[in-house]
Amino acid sequence: MNSSPGPAGSQAKYDVKKALRQLYSPGRSFTLVEVPPQRFLAVDGHGNPNTSPDYAAAVQALYAVAYSLKFAAKRSSGQDSVVAPLEGLWRAEDPAAFLQGSKDLWDWTMLISQPEWVSEETALEAAAEVRARKDLDAAARIHWLELKEGLAVQVMHIGSYDDEAPLLAQLHHEFMPENQLDFNGDHHEVYLSDPRRTAPEKLKTILRQPVRRR
Repeated sequence: MNSSPGPAGSQAKYDVKKALRQLYSPGRSFTLVEVPPQRFLAVDGHGNPNTSPDYAAAVQALYAVAYSLKFAAKRSSGQDSVVAPLEGLWRAEDPAAFLQGSKDLWDWTMLISQPEWVSEETALEAAAEVRARKDLDAAARIHWLELKEGLAVQVMHIGSYDDEAPLLAQLHHEFMPENQLDFNGDHHEVYLSDPRRTAPEKLKTILRQPVRRR
């Protein structure tokens, strides 16, 4: 993951989407991938992300801390990075809640991947500083998460978040049974588009499901 030298002896800007291209640029067909351990800023919550003020506050705080870490590293050591895309782990007692769109039943953990030079201690210090400086109470809920998903199935979904159900149904009821795979972790999404600037039918979202072989 080390940044490679750039022009005039500078360091190239680290971008997780390029460093782990196999994870961040899937095709439109289900593909098995081996996901290496990753380190994230994380914040937990519950309920419908479309209507919950708690969700909006959590994501705002997550980005504020991510940008604070980016600029602090650039000032102190010259190490620069592209702030990674927002990701989310989604869980419910019954996986059918995802297929039925029962969003009020969902628990979530929103994530932003961090480069190797960011430590847990530095991240939590930045969260405390952001909470005080910007009066973002949700920053107090930010924690460090080391995720080890291992074997997973992933696919690119293009379209509205509300239109994911048919693709997830195909994954759960066709691809996984046909390939002797069982659930082995939370449903994981990576948001490659900014919904404020992208038409719903053009949104790009990676759908990932950790699995284990039977």
